[in-house]
Amino acid sequence: MSISAPFVFFVLTLSGLSSIQEAETIPAVGPVGPMRQVVTDLIFTEGPATDANGNLYFTDVRGNTIYRLDQNGTVSPFLENSQGCNGLMIARDGRLIACQGAGKRIIAIHPESKEIDVIADAFEGQPFDRPNDLVLDRQGGIYFTDPGVGAVYYIDANRSVHRILTDLPRPNGILLSPDGRTLYVLPSGAPDVLSYVLKAPGEPGEAVVLCQLEQAPGTDPRGGDGLTVDDRGILFLTQPSLGAIQVVAPSGNTLGFIKVPENPSNCAFGGPDSNTLYITARTSVYAVTMEAKGFILAIADDPE
Repeated sequence: MSISAPFVFFVLTLSGLSSIQEAETIPAVGPVGPMRQVVTDLIFTEGPATDANGNLYFTDVRGNTIYRLDQNGTVSPFLENSQGCNGLMIARDGRLIACQGAGKRIIAIHPESKEIDVIADAFEGQPFDRPNDLVLDRQGGIYFTDPGVGAVYYIDANRSVHRILTDLPRPNGILLSPDGRTLYVLPSGAPDVLSYVLKAPGEPGEAVVLCQLEQAPGTDPRGGDGLTVDDRGILFLTQPSLGAIQVVAPSGNTLGFIKVPENPSNCAFGGPDSNTLYITARTSVYAVTMEAKGFILAIADDPE
């Protein structure tokens, strides 16, 4: 089913999708059902993010479009001519925060009017290279990666931009633990998954190697792409070259793998019970029901 034509609209009902494969079951994590292909015939899917109503937003980076998958299984364009939007996350006020790669900026998109607010487009007068992925904190700040310059930035609630990490091997995915106290960075240029205890918002401590990504036999070491987390702090790390998601405990122990029919780029939880894992993977988006429930900032309570 092609969606390359402008203003195209199509429907897939989740209950009517055929099984793709049976995934490995990880105790107390899942999956608890088959993997389903919910969207296909795109170019390069990325950036899945769920809002408070359970709608999933995702990007077709090379197709220059952000799409929305609603709870009825209807997929429709949300924003066309997106200027290469990649990583997305829904703020607690409902706005869609996006890394607009080709636009070299971080933007907020109003969910109804589609009005775009530029949050930041430069650091110390120099434009960003190509913002890739982001994560929001409860203080109104935004962490994001810029792989081409090996940096991680933090935009505070007053929209001041701080370069907080440098000289990283193409930092790609970025995430916070559910309590907001630990920052994770998943490089694409190295297999080490990095962890930083935060001294304060935007102030990471020393880097710790949480774990290493599993590698395909006989291949050179490679990094990962995007990642997500469940409400217990278990990490789901995409490893494109392995065609799988590596599931890792907060301690760094690998719990198992979830195989994906196409090489995954990113993942996020959603669905009415926050237990559907959506996986963006090249031309498609897949969904699989999990025992785990995701941590979704848009609906999360403040930590005690």
